[in-house]
Amino acid sequence: MAKSKEEKIEEKKDEKKERIAALEAEVAKLGEQIAEEKNSYLKLMAEFETFRRRTAEEKLALVGSASAETIKGLLPVLDDCERAMELLAQSSDEAAKEGTTLIYNKLMAYLKTRGLEAIEAKGAKFDTDFHEAVAQIPVPEEDKKGLVYDVVQTGYLLNGNVLRFAKVVVGI
Repeated sequence: MAKSKEEKIEEKKDEKKERIAALEAEVAKLGEQIAEEKNSYLKLMAEFETFRRRTAEEKLALVGSASAETIKGLLPVLDDCERAMELLAQSSDEAAKEGTTLIYNKLMAYLKTRGLEAIEAKGAKFDTDFHEAVAQIPVPEEDKKGLVYDVVQTGYLLNGNVLRFAKVVVGI
C-alpha cells in the first residue's frame, strides 16, 4: 500500500517535531551544563580570592611578628642606654653624656617610626594591662595609694600592643 502524499508530509512533520524536541532537550541539557560550569568557575574564583587574601594577611603577620621579635631583642640595649644616662648624669664627662644621649635618641627615634612607644608609668594609676608590680611600698598620702611609685624597668607598646610590661613599684 502506497502512502498518500499527505501521510508522507505528516510523517515528515512528526519526524521534524521529534527532532526539534530532541534538539531542544539537548539545548536545555547544555544550558544546565554551562550554568554548572559557570557556578563552579565562580566558586573557584572566590576560593582563590580568599586564599590570596589569607596568604597576604599571613605574610603581613609574619613580617609583623619578625619585626616585633627584632625590636624586642633591642629593648635590653635601650635599658642599658637608660642606665648609662642615669650614671652619666652624676658624672662630669659631658662628651660621654652627649654621646650616650645621642645614641639613645637616634635608636628611639628609629624604633618610634616602627611603632614602638614607651609606657608612661610613673605617677599613673596601676593598670595590670600595662604594668607588672614587682614591689609594693607604703605611702603616707592617701591619694598616692594605687599609683605607680617608681619604674624598675620601662615597658613598651608596639603598634598599640604591649611588647613588654612596665615593671613597677606600687604605693599601698
